[in-house]
Amino acid sequence: MSRIALLLATTLLSTNWLCAADEPGATPHEAEFLSNVRQVTFGLPRAGEGYFSPDGEMIVYQAYPIGYPFYQIYVQPLADRTPRMLSTGRGRTTCAYFTPKSDQILFASSHTDPEIDLTEKKAREEAAQGGRRRYQWDFDPQMELYLINFDGTKLTRLTDSPGYDAEGSFSPDGSQIVFTSTRDGDADLYVMAADGTEVRQLTNQPGYDGGPFFSPDGKWIIFRSDRDKKDMLQLFAISVDGKTEVQLTDNEDQVNWCPFIHPSGKYLIWAGADYGKGPAGANFDLWTMDTEITDTSFTGGKITRITDHKGADVLPVFSPDGKQLMWTSNRTADGSSQLWIGDWKRAEEQ
Repeated sequence: MSRIALLLATTLLSTNWLCAADEPGATPHEAEFLSNVRQVTFGLPRAGEGYFSPDGEMIVYQAYPIGYPFYQIYVQPLADRTPRMLSTGRGRTTCAYFTPKSDQILFASSHTDPEIDLTEKKAREEAAQGGRRRYQWDFDPQMELYLINFDGTKLTRLTDSPGYDAEGSFSPDGSQIVFTSTRDGDADLYVMAADGTEVRQLTNQPGYDGGPFFSPDGKWIIFRSDRDKKDMLQLFAISVDGKTEVQLTDNEDQVNWCPFIHPSGKYLIWAGADYGKGPAGANFDLWTMDTEITDTSFTGGKITRITDHKGADVLPVFSPDGKQLMWTSNRTADGSSQLWIGDWKRAEEQ
């Protein structure tokens, strides 16, 4: 599958050209839903796509090391600001996720690229020339899924197939991993056992299916897809057996991506932007959708806008207890992309 601008306008993940926030924190509108909003990553040029450990005390995320052109994976206690690199320090990495026991972390990496020296050289040359004019995600065919112990030992390769394997996450019981792969020619969803065996294809549609996560009961998988119109991502849910699929958003003038379900199962959150007038001026904000989930159905309901900051807000996730929301934003004082956390007021309703 060729490169597509899946995350068009999430330039916050690679540049600072979006307006920096004058006053970091929550806007008056956001204060209806969030309190104690604060930045939690510091000291790295940019950081994002963070996930909580099962006990809610640690986070894992991707960030650019100083002087290196690709994201690496870091872990960090929420109690302090000290990140520790967990990946190898080479190649592209993305989509880290804790096992339910917190003893290992899943992530995707291209560090075994046989031409990694050339890949790094090209990236450095591009950066020296000012970088890309806008962000686009590379479906690096050298990307594979790995497990690593929390202490950084025993790196274990889980996939070994032609094409891109990434965007993985665990089922609630830790027995399965859902991920995105281009092994059949375009990006589809696959499920495998936690040790990398028993791989089966879950979706098979033209275009991109990706960013999958299990529902809290482990019976559904939520994801994003541009199958209806190239690059115009919409939200979908599919049963784990692949027999039932539901489209949750259907607005080809809006890009909807990075959905994540609240632990209660009563609603999901995602990032959306209006592309009706094109990418110029389109800005991502966070939205929630009420849901009714049963063994045989997944129904979307009321939609509520959560953020309205002039900076971009993307990649939202809830803490395991549902009381905090973490997301990636460039509402920082310097306009860089960093992780933010706020106390989630709606958690009181659960």
